[in-house]
Amino acid sequence: MWTLAIPIWEFVLRGAVVYIFLLVILRLTGKRQVGQLATFDLVLLLVLSNAVQNSMNGGDNSLVGGLISAVTLVTINHFVGIATSRSKRLEAYIEGHPEILVHNGKVYPHIMARAKLSRHELDVALRAAGCVYIKDVHVAILENNGSITVLRNHPRGSAQAVNTDADSR
Repeated sequence: MWTLAIPIWEFVLRGAVVYIFLLVILRLTGKRQVGQLATFDLVLLLVLSNAVQNSMNGGDNSLVGGLISAVTLVTINHFVGIATSRSKRLEAYIEGHPEILVHNGKVYPHIMARAKLSRHELDVALRAAGCVYIKDVHVAILENNGSITVLRNHPRGSAQAVNTDADSR
């Protein structure tokens, strides 16, 4: 329980490598994975965590080894948070940037495809914002966190913002 099978530095190195690998691979899969989780997204994350467990602990199942791995992951996550708050370039790489899905009633299917967002998911967000028809939408923006912000057209030409979390995802 208290005896380590590998040195502390190896736990830290393994944890850092796995954290960076997962950060990159999840970032490459798009905002959909970061925003609201569908059932299959949650299952993926649970199975993924189990899949990388042995690569982090090197076969060590001790209590101390698990605690070292946990502290390593939380520490790295803390420093990534600090780094992204100080560097716009790093923030854009790790968190991405908002993308326009709809502008003046015109849907951009290539952006939706890149974000792995279905038309049904967009329609759910638009309905949640009170837009029955696509022509009612001034702009719909896929935010960094996976939510969709919708600015509706109004009769007088002004726009009103509504943010949806697209809970169906």
